[in-house]
Amino acid sequence: MNEITASIALIVVLLALLGGGVWVGLTLAGVAWFGMEFFTARAAGDAMAMTIWGSASSWTLTALPLFVWMGEILYRTNLSESMFRGLAPWVNALPGRLLHTNVIGCTIFAAVSGSSAATCATVGKMNLPELQKRGYPEAQTIGSLGGPATLGLLIPPSIILIVYGVSAELSISKLFMAGVLPGLMLAVLFSGWIMVWALLNPEKVPRADGQLTFREKVYEARHLIPVVVLIGSVIASIYTGIATATEAAGIGVAGALVLSAAQKSLTWESFKASLFGATRLYCMIGLILSGAAFMTLSMGYIGLPRQLAEFVGGLGLSPAMLIIVLGIFYILIGCFLDGISTIVLTMSVVLPIIQAAGIDPLWFGIFLVITVETAQITPPVGFNLFVLQGMTGKQITYIARVCAPYFLLMVLALVILWFFPGIATMLPEKM
Repeated sequence: MNEITASIALIVVLLALLGGGVWVGLTLAGVAWFGMEFFTARAAGDAMAMTIWGSASSWTLTALPLFVWMGEILYRTNLSESMFRGLAPWVNALPGRLLHTNVIGCTIFAAVSGSSAATCATVGKMNLPELQKRGYPEAQTIGSLGGPATLGLLIPPSIILIVYGVSAELSISKLFMAGVLPGLMLAVLFSGWIMVWALLNPEKVPRADGQLTFREKVYEARHLIPVVVLIGSVIASIYTGIATATEAAGIGVAGALVLSAAQKSLTWESFKASLFGATRLYCMIGLILSGAAFMTLSMGYIGLPRQLAEFVGGLGLSPAMLIIVLGIFYILIGCFLDGISTIVLTMSVVLPIIQAAGIDPLWFGIFLVITVETAQITPPVGFNLFVLQGMTGKQITYIARVCAPYFLLMVLALVILWFFPGIATMLPEKM
């Protein structure tokens, strides 16, 4: 009974603080303090100080600000223009033609950014005007950007995979490798939908630009070489075991600075802007993680994870039914919270449940991130929707509607991942 009372009280406090506009990190710490103070005998202040310091000083977490900084550096280079010039000649022969530059561009930038919003903004700033100028339908140009931009959460280096790995105490390197094939699978599904749409609506697809010879296509592809080398060096250093995730992040930052300098876009102002931007973003994430660590400790003392795990176990749900229930839960909660907050708010409760059901936490991490990706294009709190609204001036409801097919494709990817778990686990097992 005490656990039920505590659960209701904590939920009320949580909703009251979030509804009052309190920052997520401070909300988590506040709820944890409330729980410790009123439902346990442990001194809340002492526990909070020790837990927050231990969380903030974690060596594993060092990779996070470095990857954020790498993304900020590349965000301020001419990367998007180079990507379009290198990709466009190769996709003219596909149904849908230049719409595929959104998918490929997002896939490539996702591998050097780790942020869905940065991927959406960077690729969109260049691609949307170019595609609209060439006469591509507005709904398709926006939808084919909003959906694929969510790949920034899955394809390594991914900020949210680092957050999950720290919360679940899993190898960040193995999580990164687990995200590669599912990310590419999603990209193929997105491009496949564009081709199906183009074949059903051939009159809406503009004519191809002038045909280039193979030699000319290869020459234009030179613009992709620096980005591909950077991505390859980061991922290969992790996969081969030469570098840890943190060391690979350092390699990524160094490579991004070299790439930026080679493009002559590395100035003192752009360097400061990237550093301050990364600092602001990481401070926000770090505050959330610290609050979540304290909340995890508080819930452990109260006994909520154990009670909830026993309750769910008593329901007799099969692993498949449990995954369906959790998938629906995360899609719903993701409509109101950002992805990082969603994970850190629930991980202390959900992780014991999936472990008790015999579900691989590594596989579940990829399942969880794809589920959270759907929240990036679902109202009312869809970060990619906000980014696209700012870039296009369209209503959130319109943008959500044109992104709806990509939401359904991500649900399809979850089904495929359940029946073929090796898509996520094969690469980590070979490390």
